[in-house]
Amino acid sequence: MKIGVLGTGVTGQTIASKLVQLGHDVMMGSRDEANPKAVAWAKEEGHNALYGTFMNAASFGEIIFNCTLGPASLDALRMAGAENLKGKILIDTSNPLNKATDPWTLTVCNTDSLGEQIQRMFPDTKVVKTLNTVNTNVMVEPTKLIERTQVFVSGNDIEAKATVVMILRDWFGWREILDLGDITTSRGVEMFLPLWQSLRKAIPEQRFNIKIVSS
Repeated sequence: MKIGVLGTGVTGQTIASKLVQLGHDVMMGSRDEANPKAVAWAKEEGHNALYGTFMNAASFGEIIFNCTLGPASLDALRMAGAENLKGKILIDTSNPLNKATDPWTLTVCNTDSLGEQIQRMFPDTKVVKTLNTVNTNVMVEPTKLIERTQVFVSGNDIEAKATVVMILRDWFGWREILDLGDITTSRGVEMFLPLWQSLRKAIPEQRFNIKIVSS
C-alpha cells in the first residue's frame, strides 16, 4: 500500500519506518521537498522510503498519517491540500500542545479538539484520532510493555475506524483497541496529555501506557 506520513519528527519516523519494514511504500512529507531529516530517513530505510513536500506525500498516499506537531498541524494539512486528502483516511496522532510552558498547556480543549478542527477543515476526509496517548517507543511495538494496554480510536466514519483498527492490530500489534465514538471524543484523549507529562516525570521507566481494568 502507498502511505503518506506528514512530519519528520520522532513519531513520523517511527511510524514510517515500521510501515516500510512491513513492505509498504511510504513517502515522508515536510514543508521543504528535501528536508534533511526526511532525506536521511529515506536513505537509511531504502528503496520503499520516499520523501517530498506535504502535498507530495498527501497525493502519494492511499492512507495518510498526520504526525506533525499539533500547533502546526492545520497549516501542514492546508499545504497538503484538501484535494489530496479528499476521500482518504487521515490517521491523526497529533496533540495541541504548547510545550513552551511547564507544565504543558493545550491550545484547544474542553469544548473543541484538534481532531475536530481537522475534521471541520476537511469535511471530505475521514479523520481518525489514535496513538496520541502513547509513548513513541511503544506506538508500533506495544509488546515492549509487559502487559496488554489500551489504545483508542475516535472518528465519525465507521468503516474508516474499522480500517484503522485493522492497522493497529495487524500491522502494529495492538490487541486492546477501544473505540470511544465520534470525533468529539478526541477532546478526552487530547486532554490526557498534561497527565501524561506528569506521569513521564514521575515514572522512571520510559515505556508506559494506560491499562483499563473493570469488574
